[in-house]
Amino acid sequence: MSDLAPLAEAVAVDPLVGHPADYHVFHKFIERCKSLPAITTAVCWPLSDVALRGAVEAANEGLIKPTLIGDEPDMKALAAKIGLDISPFPIIHADTEVKAAEICVSMCRSGDAQAMMKGSLHTDELMKVAMARETGLRTNRRITHVFVMDTPAYARTLLITDAAINIKPEFEDKIHIVQNAIDLAHALGIPQPKVALLSAVETVNPKIPSTMEAAALCKMADRGQITGGVLDGPLAFDTAVSVNAARIKNLNSPVTGQADILVVPDLESGNMLAKQLEYLGGAQLAGIVLGARVPVILTSRADSAETRLTSCAVAVLLHYATHPIANL
Repeated sequence: MSDLAPLAEAVAVDPLVGHPADYHVFHKFIERCKSLPAITTAVCWPLSDVALRGAVEAANEGLIKPTLIGDEPDMKALAAKIGLDISPFPIIHADTEVKAAEICVSMCRSGDAQAMMKGSLHTDELMKVAMARETGLRTNRRITHVFVMDTPAYARTLLITDAAINIKPEFEDKIHIVQNAIDLAHALGIPQPKVALLSAVETVNPKIPSTMEAAALCKMADRGQITGGVLDGPLAFDTAVSVNAARIKNLNSPVTGQADILVVPDLESGNMLAKQLEYLGGAQLAGIVLGARVPVILTSRADSAETRLTSCAVAVLLHYATHPIANL
């Protein structure tokens, strides 16, 4: 028997999960943006193929009006090497990644840019500048991250938070993580998102802190301290996304099996979950930072130009959700 036969059996679709024939939702976000003006975007250090190509393609799609910030000679050399025309776009020279980040943040603070886009620098380098208390992009909200997922194993748009910014969030941080994600869901056209607060089990257990926090967050939603969504938790991953799994476990709630937002206990669990869905589950993902003065398009340096394009569309929808255009 071929070595591929057991592999094929190993990746067979789980019968607990429904698989719609057409699962792609990302194109709908891009389609919605066609009626919206492009947003001015400071692109920080686009000195890799996918980073520069992603910014140019987003501009060509009418999503962003980019200003490219980085080493100008190197950017022009890269553009020539990969056959991109960057002559239509303003370029601001920066000798280092840190200097480029400072320029980008300054443009966003002054109103010269409506969004910021990460290029090929490390996330820490960009966010350290963006999160500076006096000179960064902080607001009264905690800065948080959301992966927007489009996966063949799920019929709904799936938001996973926080998997990139807050390493071990305190309970107060999680209030902001949940509310930021709900507000993003509204911007994406999900009017009453279902929020699953993930843990390893569905019962409250004092020995598992995430179950205690989930219960408290649900009570806060009941009291109107978290608004705009329907919360339930603690929930395990299977019961959050599978109606059949929830039925088997005798769980009955408006969230089980149809969650729109998955709130993870910490960055490690969230990052692994998102990457597993991407690399083993065939999911596409977009990344966005919330709670800052402007949307921050935050993708991995390994992400494709297509992912960066979708992340830009999410940023556009988020911008116009908070800055509506009259008579549009």
